[in-house]
Amino acid sequence: MGLKRDVSLKDALRYQGKGPMLTYFLHRLGGLGMVTFVGLHVLASFMGGTVGRSINLVYENWVFQVFIFFLVLFHMINGLRIIILDLFPKLIEHQREAIWLEWMIFLPVYGMAVYVIVSTALGG
Repeated sequence: MGLKRDVSLKDALRYQGKGPMLTYFLHRLGGLGMVTFVGLHVLASFMGGTVGRSINLVYENWVFQVFIFFLVLFHMINGLRIIILDLFPKLIEHQREAIWLEWMIFLPVYGMAVYVIVSTALGG
């Protein structure tokens, strides 16, 4: 019994992996978001002057901060879930429950952070 690897494009596009596929996608997006943020930060420091200040305006914007914090926090919590499942392989059969637990941890922490970021941005 092996994995079926000859999947057509039509079947692949119809795949609905639900939780595991969403976490896979968001984890990759989080990594790209962190690379983009660090790249912008280094570029702004390197360029200086007007260009550097305009780049700083992008990543000092509260909307950008909320988005980047989403990516970084999700990447971190999902990475911890992956590490735990790698260290304890018998828990892989409970992967869906681990994903639900991940979201139950992520949402309140993210909600509090968004509240702080937005209230600070609005002068509160």
